[in-house]
Amino acid sequence: MYIIRKRRRKEFTTTQIIAGGFMISMILGMVLLMLPVSSAQGCFTNPADALFTATSAVCVTGLTTVSTAGYWSVFGQCVILVLIQIGGLGVVTFTTIILMAAAKRITLKERLLIKDAYNLNSLNGLVKLTKKILKGTFIVELIGAALYAFVFVKDYGIKGIFYSVFNSVSAFCNAGMDIIGDTSLMKYNTNTLVNTVTMILIILGGLGFPVWWDIIKGFRKKKKFSAKKMWHSYELHTKIVLSVTAILIFGGAALIMFIEYNNPDTIGNLTFFGKIRASMFQSVTTRTAGFYTVPQENFTDASAFVSLILMFIGGSPSGTAGGIKTVTVAMIILTVIAIINNRQDTEVFKRSISDQNVRKGIAVLIIDAGVLLVSMGALCITQNKDFLDTLYETVSALATVGLTRGITQTLDTVGKIIIILTMYIGRIGPISLALFFNTNKTGNAVRHYPEEDIRVG
Repeated sequence: MYIIRKRRRKEFTTTQIIAGGFMISMILGMVLLMLPVSSAQGCFTNPADALFTATSAVCVTGLTTVSTAGYWSVFGQCVILVLIQIGGLGVVTFTTIILMAAAKRITLKERLLIKDAYNLNSLNGLVKLTKKILKGTFIVELIGAALYAFVFVKDYGIKGIFYSVFNSVSAFCNAGMDIIGDTSLMKYNTNTLVNTVTMILIILGGLGFPVWWDIIKGFRKKKKFSAKKMWHSYELHTKIVLSVTAILIFGGAALIMFIEYNNPDTIGNLTFFGKIRASMFQSVTTRTAGFYTVPQENFTDASAFVSLILMFIGGSPSGTAGGIKTVTVAMIILTVIAIINNRQDTEVFKRSISDQNVRKGIAVLIIDAGVLLVSMGALCITQNKDFLDTLYETVSALATVGLTRGITQTLDTVGKIIIILTMYIGRIGPISLALFFNTNKTGNAVRHYPEEDIRVG
């Protein structure tokens, strides 16, 4: 008698599928960008540079080892544009869109993927949410492109249409890559329209899609506009996101303007309104966008320090931005305040935040800081660069920002690989990376050891 045992098919977790999806997108992008048709000179591209560019696009970072405007052909730039859109929407959302277009049924597995991809708490209405995300994204990007066209078509003719579309997608997805030139938006430092449109697109992408729907829902519910009533109708998540975002943008701009006010290499020679505009742009773009109107290496160490903090925090959950997220920082600060005031719960806006959320936020902060230390140490050991410039590069990569103080294109192959890995970890999230290797599906959540006090502080 023979007993035949069927091997159980290995099932991947949603986290592994999402992380693997980004990896596959990066590799496919690398292969396409290596082809001669992708380069302006019609030659094969170094695999390290092709992978770096593909990773930067999919991870919506913006760091580049070769000029996006000068090195790549129109085909190569279109590949980069598609990779940015995939990275901004998310591989899972993009896959779901393809399934819907092919009239395929969205199974429970795909619904779980969408739920995890956008860090949601419910499976209700996920397909409808995906459609809303797609529709909202394309409407915002189309409006952004139309507004850009008023300037770019005038300056570049018919090419300006492609420049407008590319910039709009890149800004909304917080990628920071552009094909205007090698100096980002410095040429438009004094152009209010370009600055304003770029900042709005960055902020909208960084707020997160759930915040969009909560705000829209608030407008639809209220027949008579009342800011106070509308604010009370928002979910706690939305209130925290909007509050922290406003504090970081305006607080960061005020600090940068105060520090750089008389610096002739940055904003010192601009008009008063120009200083406000440039400071505001710097504060917004450090929220993981990567565009710049002032060379980053010209900022003083104090302003660079402010920018590092803003980059590390980043945008908000379930959006196109990176960083440890606004909500994470808010939870940790509120928890510290609760401990100082001898309160048991983490409270804000007359609501308590669950201990599970607080623990996850602390884990995100610690793991992100750990990845930063490892990446920074590896770059310091392998690259002979200025310490501040290296730190700036590492934080920019981990938070998927894309700002640099001029060392990206001077990295050797080892340095490029370090930054590639850092960008990838930053995009999928350190927690997701840890869960990627966790094959224990049942876990030890129900296990409890006896409690014992330890001395803290």
